[in-house]
Amino acid sequence: MVKHPKNTMFCSFCGRPETPDNPLIYGISGAICENCIHIADEMLCETRARNKEEEKRNFKVDLLKPSEIKKKLDQYVIGQDEAKKVISVAVYNHYKRIMYVKTDDNDVEIEKSNIMMIGETGTGKTLIAKTIARMLDVPFCIADATVFTEAGYVGEDVESILTRLLQAANYDVAKAERGIVFIDEIDKIARKGADNPSITRDVSGEGVQQSLLKLLEGAKVNVPPEGGRKHPEQKFIEVDTQNILFIASGAFNSLDKIIAERMNTNVIGYNSKNKAFDKNNVLQYVSAQDIKTFGLIPELCGRFPVITYLNSLDAAALKKILVEPKNALIKQYEKLFELDGINLKFSDEAIDYIVQKAVELKLGARGLRSIVEKIMTDAMYSFPDSRKKSMSIDLKYAKEQFEHSIYRFLNDAN
Repeated sequence: MVKHPKNTMFCSFCGRPETPDNPLIYGISGAICENCIHIADEMLCETRARNKEEEKRNFKVDLLKPSEIKKKLDQYVIGQDEAKKVISVAVYNHYKRIMYVKTDDNDVEIEKSNIMMIGETGTGKTLIAKTIARMLDVPFCIADATVFTEAGYVGEDVESILTRLLQAANYDVAKAERGIVFIDEIDKIARKGADNPSITRDVSGEGVQQSLLKLLEGAKVNVPPEGGRKHPEQKFIEVDTQNILFIASGAFNSLDKIIAERMNTNVIGYNSKNKAFDKNNVLQYVSAQDIKTFGLIPELCGRFPVITYLNSLDAAALKKILVEPKNALIKQYEKLFELDGINLKFSDEAIDYIVQKAVELKLGARGLRSIVEKIMTDAMYSFPDSRKKSMSIDLKYAKEQFEHSIYRFLNDAN
């Protein structure tokens, strides 16, 4: 039996005595040695890994069928039936894939299908993605592709996309790994071609596309929890992107010409070989080949197997957007005034005027709010102090307020 000096302390876990080579860390009622700390750390890591795998296996989401998803989207997004149909199927298959558990190595492995939406600004791309995320109650974040640059240049690393997703999930990694990332303006990182020469390095183009590949295909990525550039002394959170759904969008200006050229026709002409070709809606014929020709690298195109398009919004569609959805803009302003005890109403002529201005300015659905805001600013400033209990926005008032706001803007600019 080994004798130890009097007052020798022992590890409360393994019983080894404290020595210069085996220092102890003391707690309130015990002590632990370095060896037991390493063993405990390994056990905790294994337990976390098992819990993570168990959480993945037990993951359930209130997943609606594609037709039900589209019906929900119809309540918030006017028109764009083809896009909503394609996205409903893609989202359904994606989350069904996550809930599918392989029972043995011979089972089929279902690959992820990210989505790309093509359409002009204000056609509803962001709204569709937001509505899907809210419907499924999963973390959601929006990233602008134009702020990302290659390592070594001023800007953000692409991994900061996942930082935003982590923040949306309140840093719950398992929850973030089942979220949705919306990458906007992806067409702006298309590599420069012969028709768009540049003597400077394309720091926000092809290099960024290459950096995005790892995130899109499904990999374990070290993410800086505070975002920004990576540096060696920074702490990281490991995020597995295998089950994150990426939805990219862009306007892809002049893509219609690329499609028309591929189909051996002309957008403004007529070709007997393509009698069924609808020159008023060329984007419906878009393919991965067209996206590649536009300037996205083939590897990136391959990471977005689901491609859909959104139609430009005409006056009729804009009017519906203004008044019909659950969260229609007119309903929002009526609710704001109702909270002050004021009954607000818009005349049909005033609504038509708002739509007319949105069409003239080519602002799409997103521009409707800025137009209504210009019309309503004075009323929203003065009416909370007023004793009036009702207000009607007619054509005369709408026209005067909008033109006055434009006049004021021009004077401020000068």
